This record gives sequence, structure tokens and C-alpha cells, in this order.
Amino acid sequence: MNSKILFIYKFNKLFEILNEIRENFNFELKSINENDFKKLNFDELQNYLIVSTDICNDNKNRLKLDKTPLKLSDLIEKINLNFLRNHFNNQSELKIGKYILDLNSRKIYFKNNSLNLTEKESDLILFISSNKKASLKELQRQVWGYSKNLETHTVETHIYRLRKKILKNFKDDNFIRHNKQGYFLN
Repeated sequence: MNSKILFIYKFNKLFEILNEIRENFNFELKSINENDFKKLNFDELQNYLIVSTDICNDNKNRLKLDKTPLKLSDLIEKINLNFLRNHFNNQSELKIGKYILDLNSRKIYFKNNSLNLTEKESDLILFISSNKKASLKELQRQVWGYSKNLETHTVETHIYRLRKKILKNFKDDNFIRHNKQGYFLN
């Protein structure tokens, strides 16, 4: 099976045209209807694209064709560019608990809600996530570049502000937790 899948959603004529030349593609081609679309779990798929003239929910991996007719070569170019963009975006996104952290845009997502992060906030989340638990001194040294012996409340202040932003935006007051071993993400 190919690593890329192109779903043609509710657009049978386009599927017929592309199916005739499918041996020229470096992606798998599938036609889906509304019932198939509802059954698919897109979270399990790595690199896919949905092409349609219809709006198919808020799926970010979709290419809506609203200007037809379109030259076939232009369509293939758009499809390939979208696959490339999706691949780049998928490499920059990390799943952290129930959230998705986008390192390129420095945003954190949950369902249809997003929150802009500062560079330090995204670095902080990334460091805590990759280390499972992080002490105050480790955060000062690794994220801020401070020396071991420096007494400052910078980390605590940033964590406090980040917790407030997460609570306000996602109604989650358990995202960053703390115990004797250090900070961790819930």
C-alpha cells in the first residue's frame, strides 16, 4: 500500500478521469461517499488528501475544487503540492496528551480550538514532554540557558501564565502538573 492516499469525495467524474491514469501517480486513489467518509478514522492515516467540490467538515487535509473546469495538469500539480504541504505539517506536529503541538506555527490545538504560544512556551512544553518530568533547575538550564546557581522565578512565572492561557482557552487546569520530582504534562 502507498504511503499517500488521495480520497475523491462525492466527485465520481473526477475519480473516473484520475482512475484512467492512476499508474502515473505516486499515491493511492480511492473514491468515497458520505457514508464511507463518516466511517473513516482520519487520525489513523498519515499522509492523505481529500479532494472534493463539497465542503467536507473541518478536515485540514482537504483540497476544495471550487473553480472548475480545471486543467488536469494543474489539478495534479495542486494535489502534489498539497501532499507535500501535509507531509511537512505532519512532521512539525506532535501529539501531547489530548493536544497537538504545531512547532511551525507555535500553536497548540484541541479539537477545533487553538492557542498561540510564545517561543518559550512551546520550548517549555516540548522539553517537559520529551523528559516526562523536569525539575525547576533543568528547565532553567535547558530552556532558558541560566546557570544552576541562579535564583529566579522566571520558570514559575512562565508556567503560571501558560496554565492561565490553557485554562482560559481549553478549560483545562491540569495540563502542567507539579510534584516533588518536577513538572510534568497530564
